[in-house]
Amino acid sequence: MLLTANDKVGNLIEGLESGADDYLTKPFHPQELRARLRVGLRMLDLETNLVEARENLRFKASHDALTSIWNRGAIIELLERELSRARREGSSVGILLADIDHFKTINGTRGHLVGDEVLRAVTGRLKGEVRSYDAVGRYGGEEFLILLPGCDNPKLTAKAGQLVKLVGRSSIETSAGPVPATISIGGIASGDSPHAELKSLLRAADTALYRAKVSGRNRSEMARLSDLEIATSTAGAAALARETVESPTSDK
Repeated sequence: MLLTANDKVGNLIEGLESGADDYLTKPFHPQELRARLRVGLRMLDLETNLVEARENLRFKASHDALTSIWNRGAIIELLERELSRARREGSSVGILLADIDHFKTINGTRGHLVGDEVLRAVTGRLKGEVRSYDAVGRYGGEEFLILLPGCDNPKLTAKAGQLVKLVGRSSIETSAGPVPATISIGGIASGDSPHAELKSLLRAADTALYRAKVSGRNRSEMARLSDLEIATSTAGAAALARETVESPTSDK
């Protein structure tokens, strides 16, 4: 608020352009000052509300509504950036695809609301076990994509095993009582094939995930060189891998 005895238009304009939001000329009436300050407060409140609304829209655009983690589009965008950085720096990005075992059975026997509770609880366990600069996203349905920058194959293998054990260690408390839940994980470290494209890496991780499923679930598998070669050679590699390792009657 600019308070001045100089009421020349040119000087008032100069004051407003210098950063003042409003002005009063001397002598001023106290009630007018209070009224103008209230106007200023309303403007500040409006600006705060607009900023909050913008941030809420930004959050909703990039996060999953149920679990509040990155949604599919956002986590894929993060992976693209991390892969570009890893290539520049000669490092590796750990990529894990995690899937809740027998989730359709949980939904079918306990109901979808309980299934949602299980999804949120598994999300919490996964997020609690990764580093602050790692990323966890909902890849689709009951499947998660986890990114671990700077992770080579040995470290990634160890982390995948830790996540499997953590999720399956104890039942999840839900509104319908305790529900046992486990996950299967497929993973690949980009450093093993630094020039592989994003889609090929994801297909190879997907192949490893389904190998973990057919091997008994509640376990992790790392992608093999042959998985990546197949993923690179054909756009239908993921579908082929599922047909090869998954029984048609199995429940994920």
